[in-house]
Amino acid sequence: MADVDQGSVLPSETSPLILDGLNSTDSNGTDAVNATVAKFVATPEGTALAYGSLVFMALLPIFFGALRSVNCGKSKVAGENGCDYEYRNSSDMPETITGRDAARFPIIASCTLFGLYLFFKIFSQEYINLLLSMYFFVLGILALSHTMSPFMNRIFPANIPIKQYQLLFTQGSGETKEEIVNYEFDTKDMICLVISTVVGVWYILKKHWIANNLFGLAFALNGVELLHLNNVSTGCILLGGLFVYDVFWVFGTNVMVTVAKSFEAPIKLVFPQDLFQKGLGANQFAMLGLGDIVIPGIFIALLLRFDVSLKKNTRTYFYTSFLAYIFGLGMTIWVMHTFKHAQPALLYLVPACIGFPVVVALLKGELTEMFRYEEVSPEDAAAKEEATEAEKKDK
Repeated sequence: MADVDQGSVLPSETSPLILDGLNSTDSNGTDAVNATVAKFVATPEGTALAYGSLVFMALLPIFFGALRSVNCGKSKVAGENGCDYEYRNSSDMPETITGRDAARFPIIASCTLFGLYLFFKIFSQEYINLLLSMYFFVLGILALSHTMSPFMNRIFPANIPIKQYQLLFTQGSGETKEEIVNYEFDTKDMICLVISTVVGVWYILKKHWIANNLFGLAFALNGVELLHLNNVSTGCILLGGLFVYDVFWVFGTNVMVTVAKSFEAPIKLVFPQDLFQKGLGANQFAMLGLGDIVIPGIFIALLLRFDVSLKKNTRTYFYTSFLAYIFGLGMTIWVMHTFKHAQPALLYLVPACIGFPVVVALLKGELTEMFRYEEVSPEDAAAKEEATEAEKKDK
């Protein structure tokens, strides 16, 4: 694995979870440095701005995604539990991760990563990235639209009529008719989709780093908001498994680095190190993968919901884990620059994000309560409610 020096970018990641050094890249993600060209050397000011901006951007989806997971995690109606928008479609509803899901995730992620590695080795990188660009173009539009929805609800003029729309695809007829797609939206959603489409076209045509970051932040915020761990034990299983996954694929093979250099998609946040020299047209980037944001982020969001469940009007575990994340990410950057070697971010983030809250819980005598805290999926909650209602009727 290549060492990281001042001429390299801040590590990127392809699957959700690598922090690794790559060659400097241009705005299209292609290699911009070879053996005959001197590597770009960032100024201390440019490096500090890039790293600081990445840390700041990483904190935004964790903080706001966690808040949205509390306000709207159990609400299906706009205005209920402080929710600013309505979950009309099943794709917008939170998805609960169980212990079994958490145990399988590192295996699935490893198979996906190695599959991408083989694809890039066998097939043309250009055509694969074209397909991936179109795929993330659609996902990015939907994610950015969902992210903008609460803000649009607040600023949308009250005197403009709101019309309801429904996109419905069915298969068969009569009693055998089956819904394939059933997507409901309104005028405000249409405006969000139009704005998101403009950003998507900008990204497809220019691959500009600002468009990349808008999509990346939307993906990360949606992940933290909509992926719910059912309990702290599941979170420890998930983070522990991906800790091993991250260390193995970064230090044990060159698979992660190969895919990272070949993969063109908004699955990372980027910030130019040469912004002072080239302005918005800068092309020497520091990068941070979304997995190092989303995976710790959903654990931090769980601890915020645990804080709420205690009904003590405090956010002790949320703030502790949030500060732990800052500490872990700072340690990653410091170690990388001290030893001039690529580092897997979860090597530092996982012990910090799990260890700090556990220590606080021990000191407060709430460790057992923390590990007993349990969440259920909206489907399970609805089924339990229906069963309770049925029992009442029987009586």
